[in-house]
Amino acid sequence: MSEQPQIRFEDGAAYETYMGVWSRKVGEDFLDWLQPPPGVSWVDVGCGNGAFTALLAERVSPSGLLGVDPSPAQLDFARKRSGVEVARFESGHAMDLPAAENSADAAVMALVIAFVPDPAKGVAEMARVVKPGGLVSAYMWDWPSGFPFHFADQAIESRGLPRVAPPSWEASHLDQLEKHWREAGLTGVESRVITVARTFPDFETLWAITLTGPRMTAAAQALTPELRGEIAAELKEKLGVAEGEPITLSARANAIKGKVPR
Repeated sequence: MSEQPQIRFEDGAAYETYMGVWSRKVGEDFLDWLQPPPGVSWVDVGCGNGAFTALLAERVSPSGLLGVDPSPAQLDFARKRSGVEVARFESGHAMDLPAAENSADAAVMALVIAFVPDPAKGVAEMARVVKPGGLVSAYMWDWPSGFPFHFADQAIESRGLPRVAPPSWEASHLDQLEKHWREAGLTGVESRVITVARTFPDFETLWAITLTGPRMTAAAQALTPELRGEIAAELKEKLGVAEGEPITLSARANAIKGKVPR
């Protein structure tokens, strides 16, 4: 049996166009809900290309900001961003953070927890590095229907191409998030649903961005020009797109927060 393809993000620039814009949109609403205090230290777990790290630097004036990610290419992109001078970026994994116990005031996973092989361990690691009374939070697309490009994913799968999903996609659901937060011993656990929208100038722009996504790249060898055309046509029909007209997609994320006991 062949191994199921995995979603991997290695190109910081491509990620910025494909998902970074979405990350900022949902991240803005997430921070409005979180209402974190300014001037405290943060760990951004699975920071990727720094999209949410930059938002933290802009919105909450952190006293310190550590971005952690396993991808050298993503980290390289993150380090070159403007506005993240307060941040330092280190290679590492969510289940083994390169940070000392009780060394930060807050930790966050932005669109990450479904990609952590052991989500419970990832949450426990955030709780480990955060000081008593500090904040542990996350948000993740409600997989699969809340994912911004889920209509494209459906069109891909309808053509018999392999299903590609995060390894821990169930962790994106509110009940699972709440379970992990409580089992980590976090207190004052709260959750909410965040819905955001993104408008593309036309279908061609949306399609070009869709082609850079991990499902398309994972299926690249099987995507003949004919098959690519079929998928594009099905997607266009599903979305009811008029030629040359703007198109707006919506996406839904689940968010959660809790505190380390004092």
